[in-house]
Amino acid sequence: MISFCLLRSLRRQTLPGLSAMLHRQYSLNISADLLRTQGFIGGKWVSAPSSFPVLDPATGKEIASVTDCGPQEARDAVNAAYTAFYSWKQQTAKERSILLRKWFDLLTQHKEDLARLITAECGKPMKESLGEITYSASFLEWFSEEARRVYGDVVPTPAKDRKILLLKQPVGVASIITPWNFPSAMITRKVGAALAAGCTVVVKPAEDTPLSALALAELAAQAGIPGGVFNVVPCSREHTPAVGEVLCTDPLVGKVSFTGSTATGKILLKHAAGTVKRVSMELGGNAPFIVFDSADIDMAVAGAMASKFRNSGQTCVCSNRFLVQSGIHDQFVEKLGKAMDTELHLGHGSEPTTTQGPLINIRAAEKVEHQIADAVAQGATILRGGKRLEGSFMEPTLLANVTPDMLCTREETFGPLVPVIRFNTEEEALMIANASHVGLAGYFFSRDISQIWRVAEHLEVGMVGVNEGLLSTPEASFGGVKQSGLGREGSKYGIEEYLDVKYMCFGGLTPSAPPITPPGV
Repeated sequence: MISFCLLRSLRRQTLPGLSAMLHRQYSLNISADLLRTQGFIGGKWVSAPSSFPVLDPATGKEIASVTDCGPQEARDAVNAAYTAFYSWKQQTAKERSILLRKWFDLLTQHKEDLARLITAECGKPMKESLGEITYSASFLEWFSEEARRVYGDVVPTPAKDRKILLLKQPVGVASIITPWNFPSAMITRKVGAALAAGCTVVVKPAEDTPLSALALAELAAQAGIPGGVFNVVPCSREHTPAVGEVLCTDPLVGKVSFTGSTATGKILLKHAAGTVKRVSMELGGNAPFIVFDSADIDMAVAGAMASKFRNSGQTCVCSNRFLVQSGIHDQFVEKLGKAMDTELHLGHGSEPTTTQGPLINIRAAEKVEHQIADAVAQGATILRGGKRLEGSFMEPTLLANVTPDMLCTREETFGPLVPVIRFNTEEEALMIANASHVGLAGYFFSRDISQIWRVAEHLEVGMVGVNEGLLSTPEASFGGVKQSGLGREGSKYGIEEYLDVKYMCFGGLTPSAPPITPPGV
């Protein structure tokens, strides 16, 4: 059992009860074999010369000290994955399916412990952490089933002495680089597809949240996934650039999959270009959330609450720009403000009443604080919240009188900030919504069927929520357009990202014999 005391002096504003909550004693009660602090390479737990601390974002207190892998450990992991690839790809799809299913069963069996890890290192409320583990496991279940549905093609040939076959084969070693906001699900969504296809992987988790990745490695080993098939190289912020470069440039790597910021994605793309690797990337978003006059306002408010405040606004598909038509603008803003008052409760994620945990670190809180200050300086009005609290806590904030040129509508926020823009016509809303260099997700609420089809088709995003604020499911494709990334994850398309199509021309066949007169004719 690991215990850590949540003690820290207040730096800024406080809310009633928040300070007292953060002075309580909390315990991280998880199975000892799931709290791993070493790297996992070639089926073995390995240490590096140094380590780095993993902090509870609610308090800044250290939870664990994790081995700090560097370029050498990254190369070792790639070599282990490359060696394992030649036996793993020879396993039948059914054999890989069975192992992925066992891994799914173990995640489900240990969901409480895995959720506690997420809450401790990421700050999510336990209810959300439990939801993430269910979501994480669902990708292993889905791709365990998709492993047996990788079909090739037999193509009609123009010549009588040959056959044309199209085969699908795994691309090889895949480097998997994941973010901190979904420290378990972003791994299983990628790794489930890769392993199902017959690839092996090296995972570099975010420096803020390596414990979840290492727990997944432990359960993968318990499931019987062979050594070298699933490798994890945790590292500090200081070592991240060098480790990332190895994973994107090593000639033994055939594929890079990354989720994170657009700026970092561009750097990794340049690295991968040197050896022309297959690349898929899920990058930044700036999701519009449009409420038309025809919308069911209560449904729209519920959708806004679900989309915006999950993980305290720290999701890549989180609504970022709220566009509300003039006819229902005031009513929507009033109801949303009341919903924020009654439904949102700040605190440590271990507390059962908490719905809003801290942001991941001080830098994240400062970014939101800066966006609020910029908007107010340009004429925006704070209707709810607006204050920076202790450490990385931010009050959920509602802004009115927002314009499209303010920082909070031009940049992805990644925090609990709702900037509301008033608009008059559908054309105006689409112009504002599409005036972005990214296009991951978009949402709108309307009961006009013609409008629904028009807007859904014209929104320049990869995913559209119509009268719905929550999109993600393993059955549906996940990905964006513009500078929000390349490729798709989840769904039947997710496994295709880890497969090459090989054309086989089978010649020298005996041409068909002359037609034979059918019997009886």
